[in-house]
Amino acid sequence: MKANFHTHTPRCQHASGTEEEYARAAAEAGFEVLGFSDHCPWPYRTGYVSRIRMTCEELDGYIAAVHRVREEWAGRLRVCLGMEAEYYPDYVDHLRRMRDQGIDYYLLGQHAMNSEEYPGQWTASACEEDDDSVLRFADSITEGVRTGLYACVAHPDIYLRRRPPERFNRACEEAADRIAQVCIEQNIPVEFNLLGLDCRKRGESNCYPVPAFWQYLSRWKVKTIIGVDAHDPALLRRADLWQEGMDTLTSLGFEVLDRLPVKGV
Repeated sequence: MKANFHTHTPRCQHASGTEEEYARAAAEAGFEVLGFSDHCPWPYRTGYVSRIRMTCEELDGYIAAVHRVREEWAGRLRVCLGMEAEYYPDYVDHLRRMRDQGIDYYLLGQHAMNSEEYPGQWTASACEEDDDSVLRFADSITEGVRTGLYACVAHPDIYLRRRPPERFNRACEEAADRIAQVCIEQNIPVEFNLLGLDCRKRGESNCYPVPAFWQYLSRWKVKTIIGVDAHDPALLRRADLWQEGMDTLTSLGFEVLDRLPVKGV
């Protein structure tokens, strides 16, 4: 089965295309399952306003839009309602409340090192030179996965996005070890990210997927899944990226899952 559980909408402020356009692109590309997983809104206690995610006031509209597409495409495409969410201990109850509102699953995408996402706290920036931040990132993934709220770790190598290849050191390996160990323990996969792969192919050499990370991770029997991370419907039609992702993972000996344990799939 061909399925993608990592799809965004314009509510995140850096994606384009309607839910209908994503569904049509997925069906035309041979997908049987399409999971929407836009960036999670957080009820920031400080009043911080994020530039990369919807507001809490937009949540009901997001849920309604995905439900509408699910109904429209019934029998042709299975549509799931998810979120890509960081692990912030102070806001775990917020994730549980959204799950009660109908969110089917969460992807753990740890973009920032603290919940307010101020400049300098972005994971890629914090981990660029600082080994302590690398290990702190791994700790946040470990703690997040152990909540049982997340179905997958999205782009687990995001901590290496701005780190020069020659600085893939023992701290980076230890972070990979910790991520693999907790995913095996909790029986969830790590994601091989096609949006990042497309960026790499277009010349952004420091973007994930990071070859050194995946080569090192292959010593572990951790399960993997391909995530398109579609911020534009056109990316769902990129059969070349999907095939390259499959070829890379299978050549490294990974087990590649075709679905997440999501209701209705």
